[in-house]
Amino acid sequence: MPPFEVPEGDPFGPHNLPYGVFSTSESTERRVGVRLGDHVLDAGAAALALGSPYATLLARPTLNPLLAAGRTTWSDVRRALTAWVTVPAHREVLEPLFHPLPAVTLHLPFEVADYVDFYASENHARNAGRIFRPDAADPLTPNWKHLPIGYHGRAGTVVVSGTDVVRPSGQRKTSPDPAEAPVFGPSVRLDIEAEVGFVVGAPSEQGRPVPLGDYREHVFGLTLLNDWSARDIQAWEYVPLGPFLGKSFATSVSAWITPLDALEDARVAPPARTHPLLPYLDDSAEEPAGYDLRMSIAINGNVVSEPPFSTMYWTAAQQLAHLTVNGASLRTGDLYGSGTVSGAEPAQRGSLLELTWNGRDPLELPDGKRTYLEDGDVVTMSAWAPGPGGVRVGLGDVSGRIVAG
Repeated sequence: MPPFEVPEGDPFGPHNLPYGVFSTSESTERRVGVRLGDHVLDAGAAALALGSPYATLLARPTLNPLLAAGRTTWSDVRRALTAWVTVPAHREVLEPLFHPLPAVTLHLPFEVADYVDFYASENHARNAGRIFRPDAADPLTPNWKHLPIGYHGRAGTVVVSGTDVVRPSGQRKTSPDPAEAPVFGPSVRLDIEAEVGFVVGAPSEQGRPVPLGDYREHVFGLTLLNDWSARDIQAWEYVPLGPFLGKSFATSVSAWITPLDALEDARVAPPARTHPLLPYLDDSAEEPAGYDLRMSIAINGNVVSEPPFSTMYWTAAQQLAHLTVNGASLRTGDLYGSGTVSGAEPAQRGSLLELTWNGRDPLELPDGKRTYLEDGDVVTMSAWAPGPGGVRVGLGDVSGRIVAG
């Protein structure tokens, strides 16, 4: 099918236009691309061909220059791209600049500066609390309803969808006996975490917190994210400082970044807050900052969960405000994850830790039972959001295969 003839209702139609970076079999040169249906438009070449003032910005091997340009430019470029792919007069010039999606290689679309991961789903936090602290009066920690809990991850091991994930090795305990010495070896409790990642474009000045209302001035768009987790390594190492080797071996992101402007119809209010919030987190007078994203998790092609992002207690705007409230600065290419997305129902849980209740209740799959991931397993996460006129906005899948270390 010709690139402009996108079927009606296609989730990657002209209402979406996510950004990525690709190369072709004819050239290893990386180029900024925009997805339309099952094709990729060479955005830089299109800008040059049409005499656009954004040609220099788009004819780059990474999205970072566009990210750094700021919200006014993001909106202008998006309007231009929408016109390029919808105005018939441009078709003759642009059609040769499209590439079939199966014929290109997709790359990590931006250079990751810093990576932060949050813990923003109340359902997930309550499940984890019940698993690890079954005798606690409240499964939530005392601070959970007062601030978005997070930690700094490792930016250098963020990889693009389709990259194999090598099973990590590390120290772990083989029994709950505190006197038993740890052993070293491959993780036997390798897990997934279904998340949404937010990509920072415009930086901020160190010492100046970013208020809630400036969220859209700094965040360019979002992507699906799988924060792979070695639960056994993490359980032994994380007291008292938190996640380290159990998390830092790989974080997978989609090859496509969906701009915030494509998700206007998906904005929703977050769940009702049960505790008063300090002023810098109080969003009661702000525009709705939640997103109605419908996520799906599949293992070897079998859907095991469908978490709803709309249930997330802490929003991306609150996370950004908290991330910078101490004066920490933002850099172009910063990535922060929402934390595991879990709904209220068992079939909406965003990790195997919850889906199998820490291995107690194995999943029944066509190729056998699973408590945690086995070598050769392929995990794929997908999502869509409501768009204009009832059409869906597709988010790019994020997928990874587990290989032996």
